[in-house]
Amino acid sequence: MSNRPRKRFGQHWLRSESVLQQIVDAADLQPGDRLLEIGPGKGVLTRQLSEQASSVVAVEVDRDLCAALRQEFQSASNIHVIEGDILSFDLNELHSTGVEDDRHQLLNKVVANIPYYITGAILEKLLGAIARPNPQPFESIVLLIQREVAERVCAEATSKTFGALSVRVQYLAETEYVCTVPSKAFFPAPKVESAVIRLKPRVFEPQAIAPSSLETLVKVGFSTKRKMLRNNLKSLVERDRLIAALDVLGIKHEARAEEISTLNWVKLSNLLYGD
Repeated sequence: MSNRPRKRFGQHWLRSESVLQQIVDAADLQPGDRLLEIGPGKGVLTRQLSEQASSVVAVEVDRDLCAALRQEFQSASNIHVIEGDILSFDLNELHSTGVEDDRHQLLNKVVANIPYYITGAILEKLLGAIARPNPQPFESIVLLIQREVAERVCAEATSKTFGALSVRVQYLAETEYVCTVPSKAFFPAPKVESAVIRLKPRVFEPQAIAPSSLETLVKVGFSTKRKMLRNNLKSLVERDRLIAALDVLGIKHEARAEEISTLNWVKLSNLLYGD
């Protein structure tokens, strides 16, 4: 398979065996697993996944790579290669794709080495949004993404990297930072470091009473991180009402958005919009 990486697809071939193994380990594969692999590239990871899972549905946007992958895996009955942009697919259709014997089973795990520039869109595709969670959530999602984004996804409140993305993802899934991946692990080497993260979708407790309002609250709350929350939210919430809610939660009046945990964002939303 001689295809060279294409810049327009954000392609970087992972060539580190140790990182490949950490990805496989993070996926915690079981014999009955049906995997969705996004961006299989040259299929190095695909083969390892197929050796431990029931089947692998590999979605690749590059037409030439798809042809090469189909030839490479023509004798592998549990690998199904699909050409296309993952963002354009209906996940319900992908669930029924693949090996004939287990098409009635849902794809239950995701493994992906995704282009940096569509990370946010893929996260929303796989997880859904606060107001519209994926109705058929995956058991786990293992992603190789830009380190900076990985740190934001997994950040805890009060850290510099904690932001709206942190809250949105953490409301929908448990997050785990698995490992840092240096640039030299790829060909060609990207200009930034990468990281492997694992997401485990789940129903957040307590649930947001008004999910759409929580989405708006978080978006506006983080709109200017250096400002106090009460100033960012003044267009949404009357000041005295917000102060009263902060008092109930034991949050200082001068708090900034990044100082409030995902749990307290949900609780704050429920106090303000729960009626």
